[in-house]
Amino acid sequence: MPTTQQPTGPAKEKHHNQVAFAAILLAGIIVLSVLFNFIAGGKFLEPSNIKLIISYTVWPTFVSWGLCFLFACGYTDLSVGSILVLGSFATTIFGNWLGYPGVILGGVLTGTLAVFINFNVFAFTNIPSWIAGISLAMIYEAIAIFLKVNKTTSNLIYTDMPDGLRHLGNLPWSLILAVIGFVAVYLLYNRTSVGLNIRALGGNIDVAKALGINVLRTLLMVGIISGIFIGFASVVQQSFAGRTTIATGLTSIYVIFRPLAIVLLAQILQKRLNIIIAVPICAVIIFAVFNLLTLLGIPSGTLQEALLGGFLIVFGILGQRGYKGVIK
Repeated sequence: MPTTQQPTGPAKEKHHNQVAFAAILLAGIIVLSVLFNFIAGGKFLEPSNIKLIISYTVWPTFVSWGLCFLFACGYTDLSVGSILVLGSFATTIFGNWLGYPGVILGGVLTGTLAVFINFNVFAFTNIPSWIAGISLAMIYEAIAIFLKVNKTTSNLIYTDMPDGLRHLGNLPWSLILAVIGFVAVYLLYNRTSVGLNIRALGGNIDVAKALGINVLRTLLMVGIISGIFIGFASVVQQSFAGRTTIATGLTSIYVIFRPLAIVLLAQILQKRLNIIIAVPICAVIIFAVFNLLTLLGIPSGTLQEALLGGFLIVFGILGQRGYKGVIK
């Protein structure tokens, strides 16, 4: 269970005039897009570039939705990147065996099982979730390395996903999957007792217990729900890339930095806009910024990563305004 002090209450979402605020936000994005296009010499708004931005945002959006459930109940799991690697392996392996049903089954089962295991660790130990997450990330990275070097499984790992099984990573199929995911996550987060219970835990676990909420069952449900969305993220990511690179030495944590920036920015907006709606909007904003940097010739190595780190710090500071006690 979390050992740090809980905030005095859950983040309040003032959803009055949500449509108006969303319209203003989208208008701002359009203005920024025109500005970006001018800076990039007309390349930013080219149809092929817009298609590229949208394609890149789908799998991080699924990860960010999964993180919304994690953060809502007050937990931080840094093993998500390594789970994405394992899920991507399973997507290709099961896809080569079973076709499209295997593509979805491999990623979703792996993501769900791994995150569910994580939440069993969080729920039944007193280890802070971020420490347990780092430890689990090292375990999952070791499993991935073993699968890669083992003679029995190495051929399966090195096999690329066939082009005929990669449609879910390309438009319009990835966008259709994102729309389905949005409807599902919006209803789960906002319209079900499970979603309300999850947010109640993040607000104050003692009050949640007093209200009769089964904390253990709710935490395990978080593991299942978040795991499903992270599993779908691995399906889309692998379908888009075709092959997964092994991450070692905790480098898998880097995989979740942009989804983390998306969620932190969405938390800033959630007082005026539902966080589930804010996530895909923030994903487009963040990936548009990095796309502009690429168009301007700024390398995707050190300089872009420095900017991403700056985003995380700024978004984290702004998102935690108004909280009292120790911020996890």
